Amino acid sequence: MAKDMLLVGSKTKDALKSSGLNVSGDALDALNDRVHDLIKDAQKRCTANGRKTVRPNDF
Repeated sequence: MAKDMLLVGSKTKDALKSSGLNVSGDALDALNDRVHDLIKDAQKRCTANGRKTVRPNDF
């Protein structure tokens, strides 16, 4: 199942290209998967601590 894209593709590519790197077609999909994992982990920590507000330390 495809996950919603949470990244701004052009901004992400620009950030990588600014250091002289090329970006493969599937690189953004892989990064998006990592972002989804980070969010899921933050949600779990927040809930485990009895909060409804995700804080920076949850990431």
